[in-house]
Amino acid sequence: MAKDLGLALLIDTYGACLTEKQRSVLEMYYFEDMSLGEIAELEGISRQGVRDSIKRGESTLKELEDQLQFAGRFEQLTAYSRVIRKYAKDILAYVDSRGYTEQIRRAANEIVECANQLDSFVEGDD
Repeated sequence: MAKDLGLALLIDTYGACLTEKQRSVLEMYYFEDMSLGEIAELEGISRQGVRDSIKRGESTLKELEDQLQFAGRFEQLTAYSRVIRKYAKDILAYVDSRGYTEQIRRAANEIVECANQLDSFVEGDD
């Protein structure tokens, strides 16, 4: 069974919506890189039971993302933050090399700080 590593983000985003068993099995499979056989042994079920639980959990996660699109928005916000930070740092480098006003430097530093705050917000560190 090939792993769709994009599901790791969906597990982080929607894992609380799964049954405890589905979440546990998916976390072992995706985050701990355990085989179906290893999970089956730990859970006391068949390999087929593990596979079925993974498939049901994946299906639930994909349905939630199709409806809510939280994970996709998270990725977009993260990408925008990287772009904002890159261009602000480019401005700072240009300002430093050309000796422009302190006002431009402050504005570029504020943009970098806003991008950092956006990252913290998106990652849930606030």
